[in-house]
Amino acid sequence: MDTSDFTALTDRARRLATGGGRRILGIAGAPGAGKSTLAARIVERLEGNAVLVPMDGFHLAGAELERLGRAGRKGAPDTFDAAGYAALLRRLRHPQGQDPVYAPAFDRALEEPVAGSVRVPADIPLVVTEGNYLLLDEGPWAPVRGLLDEVWFLHADPALRVRGLVDRHVRFGRSRPQAERWVAGSDERNARLVERHRDRADLVVRLR
Repeated sequence: MDTSDFTALTDRARRLATGGGRRILGIAGAPGAGKSTLAARIVERLEGNAVLVPMDGFHLAGAELERLGRAGRKGAPDTFDAAGYAALLRRLRHPQGQDPVYAPAFDRALEEPVAGSVRVPADIPLVVTEGNYLLLDEGPWAPVRGLLDEVWFLHADPALRVRGLVDRHVRFGRSRPQAERWVAGSDERNARLVERHRDRADLVVRLR
């Protein structure tokens, strides 16, 4: 299925939202595939029945990445608090009482996670979460797939995806040569890892 049939995707998400109880829809894909854009559009179409909780809120802080010697690989699986993300998904699956759950988000202008940025009321039937590593089956990421009711894998044309990634890095402060080197190294290494797990998705959405 591709985004020319966006109505069918919306209907599929709406069926999850009306299935009873709290459901979680995951949207996975390589860096720059368009996950956040698709997730935001789905949430908008569901008109108050869904909340977007991005995986990127679980980036480790820059100071911690420096301490660990991982700042040059920011965005790799071990530069996130994967166990914390899985713990949040468990809380979201089983809300207690009427209190909302608060989730972190990632501020691209600051290049840092910001705690308590996303409010998820107890009566919201669908949480949409998006990120690179929802389908990984290793290490602290392994529990994540089992905490999601459905996962879509978003596939984009590689050349367009890379071009968009470079442009995004430039918008947020890198020179174009720096952005091209980062995408060719770190981002594409992570993209290959993500692609290897696409068979664990329930649906592949192909962008044109």
